[in-house]
This record gives sequence, C-alpha cells and structure tokens, in this order.
Amino acid sequence: MTQKRILLVEDQLIVRQGLKMMIEYDGLYKTLEASNGLEAVQLSLTHSVDLILMDVRMPLMNGIEAVKEIRHSNKKVKIVMLTTFADEEYALESLKLGANGYVLKDADREGLLLSIEKALKGEFILDGQVAAKVIPTLLERKQSSRTVVPFLNEREKEIARMVGEGLSNAEISEALFLTIGTVKNYISQLFTKLDVRDRTQLAIYAIKHDI
Repeated sequence: MTQKRILLVEDQLIVRQGLKMMIEYDGLYKTLEASNGLEAVQLSLTHSVDLILMDVRMPLMNGIEAVKEIRHSNKKVKIVMLTTFADEEYALESLKLGANGYVLKDADREGLLLSIEKALKGEFILDGQVAAKVIPTLLERKQSSRTVVPFLNEREKEIARMVGEGLSNAEISEALFLTIGTVKNYISQLFTKLDVRDRTQLAIYAIKHDI
C-alpha cells in the first residue's frame, strides 16, 4: 500500500515530533514538516502531499494566511486545522478559506488518525468542542442574513443536511437507500445550485441557512 504523504505544520518542535510519531507509528503515513505557514506554502508548491495538518498560531505566517495562499494554487489537497484553541472565529475563517476541518490538539492518537482518514476520504471534520461554538455562531448569523437560498427539492435538502452533519457519501447512501453514484450526483448539483466549491462549504452553507 502506498503511503499517504502528510505535511505537518507546527511551530513547536516538541509538539511536532510527538504528532509525527503518532501519525507515522503504523506506517500508513509519511510526514513532511514545516515550522510556520510560510514554509508550509513553499513545501506545498515543491512537494506532492495528500493532506496538510496546519497549526493556527505560528510566526512569520499563521495557519489562516497559509490556507489562503495554498488554496490559490492547490484546490485539491486536504487541509485540516490542528490547534489548541476552540475559537469559533479562527474555525469559521479557516473553513471559509477552504480548510476541510478543524480539530484540537488534545485529541488522542485514535481520534487524530480517524480525522486524518476521514479527511482523506473527502469528509468534513469538525471537533465537537469547536462545533459547539461554531454552529450557534452560524445560526446566529443566519438570523440576520437576508440571503435568498435557491430552491432545493426535499431530497437535495435532506442530503445537504446530512453533509452538514458530517456524514460520508457511503453513510448518506445507506441512510437514504440510494447508490453512492446517485449521492455524488446530488452533491454535485448542490455545489452548482448553492455556488459552493466543496463539501466543507456545503456543510457550512447547510448549517448557516438552516437547510
């Protein structure tokens, strides 16, 4: 089995080494390392990686700025924010810029590897503590928003809600008795109708607009 390549971006050496050991222990993943956002941007241009684990607060360039820069040149790589701060504004900003998830550093090894596995499959990752802060904020903003939501039929609404809850295509397929191909088609239609780029933005849209 080919190892997946993960770019680990963390300014504290001891934390970075600990994360590296956790991630590489089973031999499924190979890590590259960066100590700040600027290094992360440079490595993302010169190395092929499958996923980036990105700290938020770092010198020279923080994680939010790095996500923005990386997304200019690479729309496909998965980016998961990894931080000690359950701060809704950091989470909202990083997700808006194209991150695929936001998890806390106090996650145990099993939880971290599960988040990596899900993100690589294209699933939306949001730590429970972060979700508890982000979702109320999105709903509050939704109350003051006058954005007109495009018409969605009941099936489209159902699938959008499930994406917002973090379900994978396989889980949606099983719950609704649809083929995975049909689920993918519906999600592609939702991307077009709602003018969103990926599952992360669709999930945020579904929560924000209470679909």
